[in-house]
Amino acid sequence: MSLLLTALRYALRSDTYHQASYHTKVTAAVCKAGKAQIHKGNFGPKYTISGIPRQCVAAKHFSQDIQHSVPEDFKSQLQKYRTLEAIFRKKLRTAHAEFADTAESPVVHGRNHVYFEEGGCICRRSLANGQGEPQVLLSLGDVAWPDPEGASFQRVRLSPQEKHLAATVRSGRSEEASFAVVRLGSTPAVTHIQTAVFSFEWATDNILFYTSQKNLRSFQVYSLVFGEEQPQRTLVCEEQDPRFFVEVMSSKDKRFLTINCNSKSCSEVHLIECRSPLLPPVLVQPRTAGLIYHVEHSEGQLYILTNAGPAHEYQLMRAPLSSSSLKHWQLLYRPAVNTRVIDMELFEKHCVMAMRGRTQLYLDIIPLDEPAQVSTVKLPHWACALEPGLNSQLSSNTFHFMLSSPAQPPRAFFYSLRENHLYQQQEEQAVACRTDYQTSRIEAQSMDGTAVPMTVIHRRTVEELSQSPLLIHVYGAYGVDLNMAFKPESRVLLDEGWTLAYCHVRGGGELGLGWHAQGRLTQKHRGLEDLQACVLRLFELGVSQPGLSALTGSSAGGVLAGALCNRSPELLCALILQAPFLDVLGAMQDPSLPLTVEEQEEWGDPLTNQEHRESIESYCPSRNIRAQRYPSMLITAYEGDQRVPLPGLLKYISRLRAAAAMHASEYNKTDKDPVPSFILDVQPGSDHFGPTDLEESLCQTARQFAFLYKELGIDVKHPKRKRR
Repeated sequence: MSLLLTALRYALRSDTYHQASYHTKVTAAVCKAGKAQIHKGNFGPKYTISGIPRQCVAAKHFSQDIQHSVPEDFKSQLQKYRTLEAIFRKKLRTAHAEFADTAESPVVHGRNHVYFEEGGCICRRSLANGQGEPQVLLSLGDVAWPDPEGASFQRVRLSPQEKHLAATVRSGRSEEASFAVVRLGSTPAVTHIQTAVFSFEWATDNILFYTSQKNLRSFQVYSLVFGEEQPQRTLVCEEQDPRFFVEVMSSKDKRFLTINCNSKSCSEVHLIECRSPLLPPVLVQPRTAGLIYHVEHSEGQLYILTNAGPAHEYQLMRAPLSSSSLKHWQLLYRPAVNTRVIDMELFEKHCVMAMRGRTQLYLDIIPLDEPAQVSTVKLPHWACALEPGLNSQLSSNTFHFMLSSPAQPPRAFFYSLRENHLYQQQEEQAVACRTDYQTSRIEAQSMDGTAVPMTVIHRRTVEELSQSPLLIHVYGAYGVDLNMAFKPESRVLLDEGWTLAYCHVRGGGELGLGWHAQGRLTQKHRGLEDLQACVLRLFELGVSQPGLSALTGSSAGGVLAGALCNRSPELLCALILQAPFLDVLGAMQDPSLPLTVEEQEEWGDPLTNQEHRESIESYCPSRNIRAQRYPSMLITAYEGDQRVPLPGLLKYISRLRAAAAMHASEYNKTDKDPVPSFILDVQPGSDHFGPTDLEESLCQTARQFAFLYKELGIDVKHPKRKRR
């Protein structure tokens, strides 16, 4: 398992970790059809680097009566999109069916069996009889009972000698997961179920460590010792600081478990020796303000990814296991300036760093014996997202990974460390790489002169771009990159003639930890200035025009999207927001909400710091609504969302409507003037990250597409009917 994704991973109860990718949605549909096709994250979620992509606003669970508090006119307004919605459902189903086979079908290999998911079950098949019938070990109903609907497997772990298997299951109605332990052997049986779990790892065949989760916070580490009787549970440690989130991971060589305690700006790691796991954990380096670090191990050396350098960007250091404190850390590798570490993978003789530069993804290959001899490998220009593959063996000489973009489905690559050569893996069912899409990487100059990168993807010729509809994407928080992995829905828009623009504004992580620092706390307004500069630059270059442009953002991306609408509503025609964070000030003034204290390092503390309060007040979308003409807006919200409370969104929409009505009355608008639509689409049952069920997800996306086409006045290309 790669190291890097831990930096962010405590947040990986965050947007990027839980957001429903097309892989996950296809998996749900395929599993229902009885085929063995799953996203690799189900068998070991990756950690991510830097930042926590989620909102500080958590909420109380709302009762079923919440539906009655949603104004009926929202529901009636959605009726005018029904015809278009039905058309887009067909288009989206076709696209998902076309790319269903591009999702990976990974397995977990044990000593005697191979393990995989099939039909909503964890199954195994003997390695000696690879064609035999699979044996069912665990079903979703075993763990998610009495509500298996919408549940999915999240993480699967085998014990070292294949004596036990453990798997977490997350329902579609809660962010908290449960795990089940299966005793293997000739007659497998479920021996233990544990609720409210975030992470877990096996230390030995009979000892498992896990972190519990409560109110979106993971802060306790327990051990479970399995014997003949009931497993013995012991509290190993408990984090007292509410800013910190705790996760247990395994080193790649399986010698240690690491207890990772992370806040937004500080880390602390403890080691559990797997050969003597019941001894007290050993501290690597005490937490120090501003010091972030993550640890791997190989042959008695700790390899430490940390920001302990002059520029406070990530760099790779090494220290002896016997002398692990900061004063013994020695520099091995320092990335180039204004680059982002996407992932780190350790091998016996090399370390592979997956990197993002301003214009391209690339790999840095670091020989551990001669770390100054770094080899740089540029990746294809079209690639926008890199996902590490299953690189589980420290002794391997091959780094596996997937590349994709909004236009190109995932393609498997591997780099041979022995041959120093990049290969593209040939796949029988791989969709041909399209050459009629153009990927451009351009920059906009922000108000303070900073160059802000953008990724622009389109299919039309340059001459046609001014008349093409434009969908702009923004996030800009927690040091997290915009998600530019492949989604069939993005491909649908591109094939329909849309231009997609991704604005990598400050507050995100696209150019490293410093890029995040320049857009957090009292610098949060920089992200807004960057976004405005990006939109103006697109128009200046002849990419679309305001009347054909829409902006989309989810979760924390709603902050900048909503703020731009308050500042310059004339730049856009419509907005699509999903579970958006719109009342920053209200949330950050309520420390009783889960995660609010933890989020103070991102947004500030308006209760005790006047500068923080004034900063938040200056951009908070809900607090800066005024009488003016706003673009139309469709907000998708989820009844079970613990992060963005529904009452706050209802209040926001109400204020928006009142401001729009006041503006209309002041300027004596005629019936011929189009009236903006402000719609809150409340979906029951889902959490902050939306539905994992494919059909529910298709309906939601189809509704959003119908809204865009209707509000932008775009004619829909009807699919051709087949002749009978």
